Amino acid sequence: MPRTSTTAPLLFLCVAAGCRNTSPDATSEENSPVAGAAREVALSAEAIQHGGVRWAPAELRDMASVTEVPGQLVPNEDRTARLGAPAPGHVLTVHVQGGDRVARDQPLVTLQSGEANTARADHDKAVADLNARRAAATYARTARERAERLLAAKAIARQEVERAHVDDEFARAELARAEAEVARTQSVLTRLGVSPASGLMVVQSPIAGIVLSREAVPGAVVDAGAPLVTVSDPSTLWLDIAATERAGASLSPGTRVRFIVPAFPADTFEARVVSVGGALDPQTRTLPIRALVQNRRGRLRPQMFATAWLEGGGRREGVAVPESAVMRLDERPVVFVAHPGAAGTARFERRDVETGGAFGGMVQILRGVQRGELVVTDGAFAVKSAFARTGMAAEAMP
Repeated sequence: MPRTSTTAPLLFLCVAAGCRNTSPDATSEENSPVAGAAREVALSAEAIQHGGVRWAPAELRDMASVTEVPGQLVPNEDRTARLGAPAPGHVLTVHVQGGDRVARDQPLVTLQSGEANTARADHDKAVADLNARRAAATYARTARERAERLLAAKAIARQEVERAHVDDEFARAELARAEAEVARTQSVLTRLGVSPASGLMVVQSPIAGIVLSREAVPGAVVDAGAPLVTVSDPSTLWLDIAATERAGASLSPGTRVRFIVPAFPADTFEARVVSVGGALDPQTRTLPIRALVQNRRGRLRPQMFATAWLEGGGRREGVAVPESAVMRLDERPVVFVAHPGAAGTARFERRDVETGGAFGGMVQILRGVQRGELVVTDGAFAVKSAFARTGMAAEAMP
């Protein structure tokens, strides 16, 4: 009979009846978020060496008090344009879709409006009047200059010169009035977004960004102010947090906030508090906190839910492990507790944990690990892979 190679990893699946929980803080099998998930695996000395698996005792460290609170990412309203219909009209064309990237002054919606037609007619009339007043002012200035030359030659009476001065001043006043009327009608055209060529209203984006929503529908008749398109610059977002009264008391503008989102469970993001609510919500007894998130790479999106960690005012001693020790397994943060055996082998126990903040390469463990327990610090991915293979093997069993 062939001998089994000693270099192959030894993987053992603990069934619920045979596994014992060695820590009072560990989650029981019944309460595991994934029914039937393996709680332990065993690796040979060769597998441990090949995976670079190392472990060390969980330490007690003096760390800032951390509170975990829910949050949500929302658009930065300081860099968001919610565009409505400038006047009652008929939607002809919608040039964008939700999610499109748009440039500044890019057309978004084209509308036909009676108010726009009236504004364009008023502007054309004002321009025509301006041209007439400009011609009249030129004639009055020329007449005044001629009268002054004739007076110098004693060819006319001074009364004629004075009349020419009055006519010139009146013509200049009328010219100024006509220029003001053109400026007024032009501002109306600009406010309505009327195209000089077509006379249609064209709503343009005032900023470069992404189309968050598109309410405009071709063929629809809309009133003034009806929402059409929302555009936001996603390079920054707001993180809205509902903090407890105790946690919010120690926060101020500039305080750092760390958070994660379900879409990127292995990544921790950072924000800075920009405002702290002036009063508690009477229903939830929480304090609204708003933090600014830098999002230059565009990975985060508005309306994502988040889990945030707020640093408290004091410090306390708590269990901490290196950041490399925390992995994601079955969509939950876990660490692997090592139980060394004979001849370099070891048994590894999965512990679902609740994490706090991360500081100086260390992660605060709020629940799941006790001081002195041997936690895998290097090679945790190799142990995670062993759990994954064990899970696939269990699913393949009849």
